[in-house]
Amino acid sequence: MRRSNNLIGLLNFITLVLSVPVLGGGIWLATRSNGTECLKFLLLPLIIIAVSIMVTSLAGLTGACYRNLLLMRLYLVAMILIMLVFLGFIIFAYAVTDKGSGRETEKRAYLEYYLEDYEGWLKERVESDEYWTKVSSCVKESKLCRKLGRTINGVPESAETFYLRNLSPIQSGCCKPPTECGYRYENETVWSSEGVVGSNKTDCRNWSNDQSVLCYDCDSCKAGVLATLKKTWRRVSVINILVLLFLFLIYIVAYAAYKNNRRIDNCQPCGETKIIKLQPSTFLC
Repeated sequence: MRRSNNLIGLLNFITLVLSVPVLGGGIWLATRSNGTECLKFLLLPLIIIAVSIMVTSLAGLTGACYRNLLLMRLYLVAMILIMLVFLGFIIFAYAVTDKGSGRETEKRAYLEYYLEDYEGWLKERVESDEYWTKVSSCVKESKLCRKLGRTINGVPESAETFYLRNLSPIQSGCCKPPTECGYRYENETVWSSEGVVGSNKTDCRNWSNDQSVLCYDCDSCKAGVLATLKKTWRRVSVINILVLLFLFLIYIVAYAAYKNNRRIDNCQPCGETKIIKLQPSTFLC
């Protein structure tokens, strides 16, 4: 009779302990934000996740240890809501990332990214000025463009060598002008338009050799972010499926513990007296 209570208590104790560093990370971000849009953007979801895990785990741990039916009911309801949220996110992630990919370009190992290849809610979200301000802040603070720089024996790499590199979607879209602009390579983040017939493409006009500007306001940069989100969300969805299965197993154990506690509360024959429910489980508590 005690095994289900002990097991659910142990599992919730583990998740409660794991939520502490998550919350600590959120507090650490808050102390380092210094008003930057990127850290503010990441902070709120992190704290919400940490607090939700802590409250749910604490309810499950207390309910299992003290055989408190009210807390166990609240815990079961919370678990159902959490599983529905995970399921909803999995479906949503696959639905909004089913379109768009990079295009191959002649004599280039890296792909080019175009905003028109994407559609739907995620594209509209990234395109919005309010959202893009936060995302572009994160891209700049990641210093991905600065990391593009390479030297060979103290000499910057040649254009031919650069063209053979496998750039990430963000590096391809945000750190250089689109290949169709025809700009001449000088180094990884400096390109010359001298002698090039002016292009009507907005991204070509938006490109700047100013290292704080580059192509951060280009549609190609937004497309690179969308390609990155697509890849990341697909990976996260796989993890979420595994987490969902794990949560379902926890729910089964918790429901078994709840049924045992309710039998004790109703004084049904189970080998224990009703007064035992007032005592915490000896395994953890």
